[in-house]
Amino acid sequence: MPIAPTAWDLTRDYHSFANTDQVQVTHLSLTLTVDFEARTLLGEAVLSLRYIESQVAELWLDTRGLAILSVMTEAQVPLEFSLEESNEILGQKLSIRLPQLQCERVCIRYLTSMQAQGLQWLAPEQTAGKQLPYLFSQSQPINARSWIPLQDTPKVRITFDAKVQVPKGMRAVMSAMNHPETPLEGTFQFEMEKPIPTHLLALAVGDLAFQVIGPRSGVYTEPCMLEAAATEFADTEHMLDVAQSLLGPYAWGRYDMIILPPSFPFGGMENPRLAFLTPTLIAGDKSLVSTVAHELAHSWTGNLVSNATWRDLWLNEGFTTYFTNRIVEQVYGREQAELEWVIEFGRLQEEIAALPLHRQTLPANVQQADPNLAFNRFTYDKASMFVHDLERRLGRAEFDKFLFTYVQHFAFKAITTEMFVKYAKAALVEAYPDKISEAELLEWIYGEGLPQGYVGPTSRSLDKVDDALNDFLQGKAAALLNVKSWRVHHWQYFLTQLPEVLSQVQLMDLDDSFKLTESNNAEIACDWFRVAIRNHYDPVLPALSRYLQRIGRGKFVRPLYAELNIAGYHTELQSIYSSARSGYHPSIQVQLDRMFKS
Repeated sequence: MPIAPTAWDLTRDYHSFANTDQVQVTHLSLTLTVDFEARTLLGEAVLSLRYIESQVAELWLDTRGLAILSVMTEAQVPLEFSLEESNEILGQKLSIRLPQLQCERVCIRYLTSMQAQGLQWLAPEQTAGKQLPYLFSQSQPINARSWIPLQDTPKVRITFDAKVQVPKGMRAVMSAMNHPETPLEGTFQFEMEKPIPTHLLALAVGDLAFQVIGPRSGVYTEPCMLEAAATEFADTEHMLDVAQSLLGPYAWGRYDMIILPPSFPFGGMENPRLAFLTPTLIAGDKSLVSTVAHELAHSWTGNLVSNATWRDLWLNEGFTTYFTNRIVEQVYGREQAELEWVIEFGRLQEEIAALPLHRQTLPANVQQADPNLAFNRFTYDKASMFVHDLERRLGRAEFDKFLFTYVQHFAFKAITTEMFVKYAKAALVEAYPDKISEAELLEWIYGEGLPQGYVGPTSRSLDKVDDALNDFLQGKAAALLNVKSWRVHHWQYFLTQLPEVLSQVQLMDLDDSFKLTESNNAEIACDWFRVAIRNHYDPVLPALSRYLQRIGRGKFVRPLYAELNIAGYHTELQSIYSSARSGYHPSIQVQLDRMFKS
């Protein structure tokens, strides 16, 4: 029976310097001045403290690249502080000497670096409107420390208020209550009265317009994209209703979204009250809006119930990926939900073939590594398969009771894998002894790969794709394949099921018939480019170069550069990357730089 590894303190966050077991930050009062010319934030962070121990000599905070200008008590009494030597991954520990009499607040004035990994600064020409610059943050997993000095760990939740000064004519928005009617006079104020983990702190500043799409929902984006975005995401309010019917009341008041520039490195980021989304989701046919459902689902599994450390990220992403599928099923139908589930399983199988066995557990054992490595298919899709399997074992009605109770039990708490195991032993193993054993539970969580005998999802809707694929591989011309009823997911499945090796004639036939190289769907284009690169189909190279210079989403750029490297396109890779790098988010730049050095 697999058991939890014992070489580590499984309650400790190895990606934070903070001494949260002695003193905890409970509230952040933030003042920021945004300087686009210098590409820096001048900040003042007032941290409210709660003492766990009565005698605490120092407050330890996480920083990365921050210039600390001063540290004082609320009464403006200077406090001694020091920055330790920088760690490549974690940044620097800021140690603040606390007075003998406990002070309730510490005030830190600071300046961010131009290279802050949590901030991306875009020149006007890098935006859709081409008139004003743009700034947006990405704090997950440990980049909040690059723009705010704090206890940057999901173990501790904080409330916050903020005052943000920006150039007149620009709008600032945050992961808090936003007010689209605020005049563009340069000052914006925010409040988040519900406690959130620090990786959900978010800021964006730009030429932003707003449109209501429901009683509790709306969308911000550059004006030229507003109509398309509002149309694409028009079903958001319906998704909200469906999600509430499954997991209980929505706790955050509003669910607004912002469509960021293409350099945003993720499909979405679940920042409460203001989900960040990539423009690659705007396909014109709502075929990729499951990412909206995913970020919305995080409002329960992730923002209410959070992972305590980045080792435990699967608790966020696995339950959320499953919950996304349930929302999609009710809003868009069972066929689309099945298709997306099968696509998930396909991605997982691809990762199983490439990842070392010891890394194929649900807990991401990245304690001494970059926490970005936790964001792989096991964290999302193996964990989702586990939750789907629980539903299969218990039956949907009983499983829904478990899921609802689980979320309510841990609401506004951060939990570890081992806390979940303890809860699941009582709520699942003891409650349903004929449905799941402790050994089966632990095999899913701590076992490598997939449990023996596990059968992945299928969809009858893919039979027609399998038939077409077989016909094509047996010599039938691509133009004669019956693809009229195919959705995006059918195309994704078709492309990912193609053999590793195809002839130039076959590739040219597919491209001429279906115009894959010029596809406007980012998912289809990425899958096609990977097939083409592996088989040295050089006609894709100009379009691939444009794609990699236009889109900065890590899900797309990382595998495409990896394919170019493996296929020996070293000259082309360096040429494309040198042109595209400045447009990527700093966190993606760091990841790709490391990839090319290894």
